[in-house]
Amino acid sequence: MNEGRITREGIRIHLAEDFAGMHKAGRLAAQILDEVGALVEPGVTTGVLDDFIRNRVEAEGAVSATIGYRGYQHASCISVNHVVCHGIPGEKVLADGDILNIDVTVIIDGWYGDSSRMYVAGRAPIKAQRLIQVTHDSLMYGIEAVKPGNTFGDIGAAIQAHAEKHRMSVVRDFCGHGLGRVFHAPPNVLHFGRAGKGPTLEEGMFFTIEPMINLGRPDTKILADDWTAVTRDKSLSAQFEHSIGVTATGFEIFTLSPGNKFFPEMG
Repeated sequence: MNEGRITREGIRIHLAEDFAGMHKAGRLAAQILDEVGALVEPGVTTGVLDDFIRNRVEAEGAVSATIGYRGYQHASCISVNHVVCHGIPGEKVLADGDILNIDVTVIIDGWYGDSSRMYVAGRAPIKAQRLIQVTHDSLMYGIEAVKPGNTFGDIGAAIQAHAEKHRMSVVRDFCGHGLGRVFHAPPNVLHFGRAGKGPTLEEGMFFTIEPMINLGRPDTKILADDWTAVTRDKSLSAQFEHSIGVTATGFEIFTLSPGNKFFPEMG
């Protein structure tokens, strides 16, 4: 493996031993997301879910990366229905059929574990179930494009092709990102694009892939709280996120669900 260096695009190439730290942090983020799912049901507030996550992070001796980040004061982002990302937990009461993304980032021994996934309160409508399935599959197609010699454009093209085949749209306003001992770093990982374009993938790169897919148009807007992003046409949106490391032959997923619960039960 190339030893700790920075590419001309500003992307850090990590050492072989760095993978262990990322697996540890990623596993905790995934474990907490496994556990919080049992609380997702109609009548529960998003604030209760966030309190659970905060307490679990603290109980594990880890640190929440989002608390204090640019003034943010919660241990998760919880985005319900037409909220695309960065939904702020609070008094919002979940109703039957609501779909929600919960996004958690933890820090262990200086390494960041970042993952999000979809949940359903009660039973989701068929159109919401289709959106969740297509979004999940879009992520996995993007991950399958990860190997040395491919490009970041290959990842985006795979995601875009699958979403648009199902007449859904890819959000352009937000992207994945490099991470490791920092929360956000180069590269920006676009979830759309052209195969063969963009920086070339190299062993030792760490980054997230986190496509946001809308049932309607891709356009978003930010609400007055300066965090919450919503679809302009109020169509449903879904997102799944894994943290990835590029290996000599392909990829490792740092945020695999310990309980195989990454994809939600939808009734």
